[in-house]
Amino acid sequence: MTTLDAKLDRLLGAKTGKALESALGLVTVGDLLRHYPRRYAERGELTAIAGLELGEHATVLAKVERVTKRTMKSRRGTIVEARITDGHRSLSCTFFNQAWRERELIPGKRGMFAGKVTAFREQLQLAHPEYQLFDSEATDVGTAAEEFASALLPVYPSAQGLPSWSLARCVKQVLDVWDGTDDPLPPELRERLGLAVLEDALRKIHVPQNFGEVAAAQERLKWDEALAVQLRLAQRRSATKSHPAPVCERRDDGVRVAFDERMPFELTKGQREIGEQIAVDLGTEHPMNRLVQGEVGSGKTIVALRAMLQAVDAGRQAAMLAPTEVLAAQHARSLRELLGDLAMAGELGGAENATRVTLLTGSLNTAQRRKAMLEAASGEAGIVVGTHALIQDKVSFADLGMVVVDEQHRFGVEQRDALRARGGEETAPHVLVMTATPIPRTVAMTVYGDLETSALRELPQGRSPISTSVVPISEKPAWLDRAWARIHEEVAAGHQVYVVCPRIGDDEESSGKGKKTKKSTVDDGDGEEPPPEDDGGEQRRPPVAVIDVAEQLAAGPLSGLRLGILHGRLAPDDKDAVMRSFAAGELDVLVATTVIEVGVNVPNATVMVIMDADRFGVSQLHQLRGRVGRGSAAGLCLLVTEAMGGTTTRERLDAVASTTDGFELARLDLELRREGDILGAAQSGRKSGLKMLSLLRDEEVIAQAREEADRFVGADPELREHSGLARMVAEVVDDDRAEYLEKS
Repeated sequence: MTTLDAKLDRLLGAKTGKALESALGLVTVGDLLRHYPRRYAERGELTAIAGLELGEHATVLAKVERVTKRTMKSRRGTIVEARITDGHRSLSCTFFNQAWRERELIPGKRGMFAGKVTAFREQLQLAHPEYQLFDSEATDVGTAAEEFASALLPVYPSAQGLPSWSLARCVKQVLDVWDGTDDPLPPELRERLGLAVLEDALRKIHVPQNFGEVAAAQERLKWDEALAVQLRLAQRRSATKSHPAPVCERRDDGVRVAFDERMPFELTKGQREIGEQIAVDLGTEHPMNRLVQGEVGSGKTIVALRAMLQAVDAGRQAAMLAPTEVLAAQHARSLRELLGDLAMAGELGGAENATRVTLLTGSLNTAQRRKAMLEAASGEAGIVVGTHALIQDKVSFADLGMVVVDEQHRFGVEQRDALRARGGEETAPHVLVMTATPIPRTVAMTVYGDLETSALRELPQGRSPISTSVVPISEKPAWLDRAWARIHEEVAAGHQVYVVCPRIGDDEESSGKGKKTKKSTVDDGDGEEPPPEDDGGEQRRPPVAVIDVAEQLAAGPLSGLRLGILHGRLAPDDKDAVMRSFAAGELDVLVATTVIEVGVNVPNATVMVIMDADRFGVSQLHQLRGRVGRGSAAGLCLLVTEAMGGTTTRERLDAVASTTDGFELARLDLELRREGDILGAAQSGRKSGLKMLSLLRDEEVIAQAREEADRFVGADPELREHSGLARMVAEVVDDDRAEYLEKS
């Protein structure tokens, strides 16, 4: 019997099975049948070439426009170059020492072409693509379509050596012998929602006769994914309720009121409203699990501080967890500065109802660490700020009532659970999660579905505008010279500048083109032999590095300015010293990695130059940009890139330059991402469980699935009476993906 668990190598042969596993991670029948077509083509339809991305493995349906053959300059042999077109843009297909291709690729012929998108002399190309030509445009679309026997031609996500048409043949062979599967959805639910049976959906998603069948199959498969994720999140919400939290009611005479009375600025409307929500949450024994998302600089730290002071007023402690030592130290300094004598408990000049802010990180010396741990364990410290060092077994708290997690996507589930456990065996502390990466509602429901969500959209008074420009150095190299000149102008005006690079680098590494390099912290190699020099595609160079760029700038365009270096490999004391020097105005330019991405606050910094900006995501670029424009002077962000116009990469950068609205950018980021990334395919190294569900377009499905999940889990928390649903949850949201739901 051929089930979803059957191994592909037994059905398709060892060679094909090995190819499917190594290239796409497909091992079982279920893996292959859930490797859904990316799109469908009708006979004679061509694929839009605009928007193809460098480095991706693409399958395009196109028409041969012209074919040329020439002799290679640097060695013996020939090059056949075929230009294929979609009627609007063209793409080159290059073949080395394969003269016979000229006879086969006849102008006017249509076909499918599959290969890795590269660039040569700033033109997109496919080097040595695989292709399958259609015998007749009118009635036949080639062997692939004949064998697949479908009115629509499925185009699959493919890989080197496994073009879309090969995957179609594999699916056809499997469907011919597959015995079907039980449906995990209860019949009552399926009928009420009008959903197709799972077996029918899995067959028709691959072999549809029309787009109506495609839509019905997609709707069913989306529901499975949405419901599986929401069931897991509903189970987490249910489990959270099993441990009460310490009640932290508001006081009229505590440190929070004293802080509010002396606050040097007025809270925004959003800060007041969210502060009230949190205050109510803290006053109950139901554990608060709230996500506060807000623009860079929207004042999340003030919201968190006022909440922590409420916990302190109730005789509890609060812990604030930051992802880096730089940010932890910055938070501790900021909290002390904001509180003044209210943070000087036990010190000369301390206020009567003062508390203490203690910093605990891994880099403290033995005496400092012992003192910080004693203050946490004795309760002398009302607020403890730190990195992952806070959740080590040796660190204890007298009475932990609240946990604030800053930029929580940088922490794993074990870390968060370990910090929660510091509240004691019988209770769980209230948890406030903060992120400066705005999140679309659908993502919040899916990834942060076990948290109540609040959004700070209003910026406090005094924030200056930030303008952003793309610096396309491949097309306009002189623009980079102008960027360095602008830095001199800003420094002359008394301001400071960040230059951010994707990589640290060291003396043995080189980002120079054509040189041998050690494996860097960013590995762009794909293991393929490079094409002949000057006659084929260009290898993508390693990303630029802080050490190299700082050296080049100091000796060249920024000569005479005071430059500093900051990255993660520096000793903690050195990092702190560099940041203090920059904050004090003793450095003009700070060349850094993304260690300065969050929390760093230097109001005098006005320019952010991001080198190889295409190596960063939309949200990361937005975060980095938020480091400037924090004072009275306007900010400027320059996105330096070699990405060519017309690619998705440039589209991303142009979008970042077009708006400073983080919520709009978050939605755009989701539009530009490949579907399914949200469960952490890249982060976990595993295939994602979301392959059909679109977190952007399927909001209604996600919202409905959440309601259904709450109904099922409310009546059957462990899904013992719904074994099909439990199995579906395990398949879509396995342990790794469940962990990622907590990290994201």
